[in-house]
Amino acid sequence: MTLTIAVVGAGARGQIYARAAAADGRARIVAVADPDPARRAALATEHDVPEQSRFTGWADLAAVPKLADAVVIATQDQLHVEPAVAFAELGYAILLEKPLAPTEREARRIVEAVDRSGVVFAICHVLRYTAYTKAFKELLGSGRLGSISSVQHLEPVGWWHMAHSFVRGSWRNTVEAGPMLLTKSCHDIDWLLHLVGEEPVAVSSFGSLTHFRPENRPKGADTRCVSCAVEPSCPYSATRLYLGCLGDPAREFWPLGAVTSDASTAGVMHALETGPYGRCVYDCDNDVVDQQVVTLEFAGGATATFTMTAFTPLEHRKTRVFGTHGFAEGDGRHIRIVDFVTGAEETLDTGTNAGASLADGHGGGDAGLVRAFIDAVAAGDQAPLGADPAGALAGHLVVWAAERARETRTVQAL
Repeated sequence: MTLTIAVVGAGARGQIYARAAAADGRARIVAVADPDPARRAALATEHDVPEQSRFTGWADLAAVPKLADAVVIATQDQLHVEPAVAFAELGYAILLEKPLAPTEREARRIVEAVDRSGVVFAICHVLRYTAYTKAFKELLGSGRLGSISSVQHLEPVGWWHMAHSFVRGSWRNTVEAGPMLLTKSCHDIDWLLHLVGEEPVAVSSFGSLTHFRPENRPKGADTRCVSCAVEPSCPYSATRLYLGCLGDPAREFWPLGAVTSDASTAGVMHALETGPYGRCVYDCDNDVVDQQVVTLEFAGGATATFTMTAFTPLEHRKTRVFGTHGFAEGDGRHIRIVDFVTGAEETLDTGTNAGASLADGHGGGDAGLVRAFIDAVAAGDQAPLGADPAGALAGHLVVWAAERARETRTVQAL
């Protein structure tokens, strides 16, 4: 039996999940909904979706008799709740891009609708579904490190990725999208809860927008990179970043695909002269933090710290686990283990070859998530996903508590 899938939102994430589903061999895309005619046509043509199954919006798809077993919802964050509730009520299994929703009230609406309908539901916490994560989780479950005392986890966002997505791009502004910890790092918080195997009891957080501010604008800088005398020496040059994507199919897909559909020098320059991605990073309407630290306390006394920072290369996450019988540190590909009894060291190669970015499939996490989702829908069972809707919500609740803690400079009980 071939699983049928509808895709709502034909941007980068919708395209990635559709391709992963088709590549799995057990599913096919049978409908697409997107208000952008070019995106809608491109995804539909790639997957041979007939004209009558191409829709200008999710509501049009939801208004016709059920067309598929499952739906991928990859709309912008603020457009998650209504389609998720509607498709749950229609009996579609749902793969929903993270985060659940911008607010706790909206997220709970989604979870309640899914619980009522009993459909299979997955939130796209792709970090859970890599071979690296599986190996790390199995290591901790084996008892080789003893009891977990504390964990350090780093998300290296990458200097140019920060400029692209969170200064110039769609997730730059808290009101329009949400706080950085929600839009970028909710799956890191989820990953920490998954790794430790507990939900925390208290959280604190500090962070701010330290650099991408008007007062840090270099002397002589223009409002756009294409006409800026300082551009050649600026780390955040849009001209250097996006022209540098040309000729590389992966980078033309992302990040350049968000900037322009014309992958030529003239097309890139026109986009930078007229669109949001050509703006000076010190002259944007961004307000999300560029660095943040979150501290978690668990019921048994273990602690975890999470650091998100813009000022790194874009790399895999780095994690250290301090156990009572051993120590482990991972870099997204390998895990180094030190045994306290023997002093012996071992390095596990998890077989992860893919890079950390969206263009690289998040270290295999995108394909792993889609594979688990297909398994779950085929079986009619949530178990292959390793998390239920309440589990998906749990990490989000920690994120919102951490934001309250950061804004009020308090410790929040959970």
